[in-house]
Amino acid sequence: MKLSIVIPAYNEEDSIAETIQTLYDTLIKFKIEHEIFVTNDNSKDNTAQVLAEIQKSIPTLNWETNLGLNGFGYAVRYGLERFSGDCVAVMMSDLSDDPLDLVRYYHRMLEDNVDCVFGTRWSNGGKVYDYPIVKKYINRLANFIVRIVLGIKYNDTTNAFKLYKRETIQGIKPFLSPHFNLTLELPAKAIVRGYSYTVVPNSWRNRKTGESKLKIKEMGSRYFFILMYCWLEKFFSRGDFKKKY
Repeated sequence: MKLSIVIPAYNEEDSIAETIQTLYDTLIKFKIEHEIFVTNDNSKDNTAQVLAEIQKSIPTLNWETNLGLNGFGYAVRYGLERFSGDCVAVMMSDLSDDPLDLVRYYHRMLEDNVDCVFGTRWSNGGKVYDYPIVKKYINRLANFIVRIVLGIKYNDTTNAFKLYKRETIQGIKPFLSPHFNLTLELPAKAIVRGYSYTVVPNSWRNRKTGESKLKIKEMGSRYFFILMYCWLEKFFSRGDFKKKY
């Protein structure tokens, strides 16, 4: 099963090369057929030049510049329309996600034959390094609300780092989120629409260079909109969007 990894990148000239190289080396070590697809989200720095240079030594790297509407959600969606694998993971460009965890996701998907593999940083085996304390409290509160509203046990819905089969991505369209609320939309829709999933502990490490693109003050209402959309679908759509077995 071919694995694709979609990585959105905006002004990541200082981190994108190390991220791709580490990811590539790990997947080659474990002999996983793969494609690394980077969406350069119309960066204003030298991200495009860095990608062009590293592509010379990494044959599995594909990248394109998103010249349309920009933003984290748009960049991920751009990649989700263009990946070539049988399954696809979304990962960050700053190496906050561990490629070894991706290997675990991939093998668990094969072993359990599930539609999705979700990580959790907040259960036994999960780890976070240098996680900003305010961000942590907001994260835990947001995920608690998601659990209560949707009636689920999974406790790390808002983390983008997840793995989906191609059929799952097709089944949870159309996508609505242009921003970081896409990190909630993808798993919430998959759960509400009846796609199977398993949860694997994973780690998260704060970025070493650059700035996070997530602006918490701007995202509250957008996350709430997606949460309410999924709540309405779960309780009022009469199963119209459910996976057809």
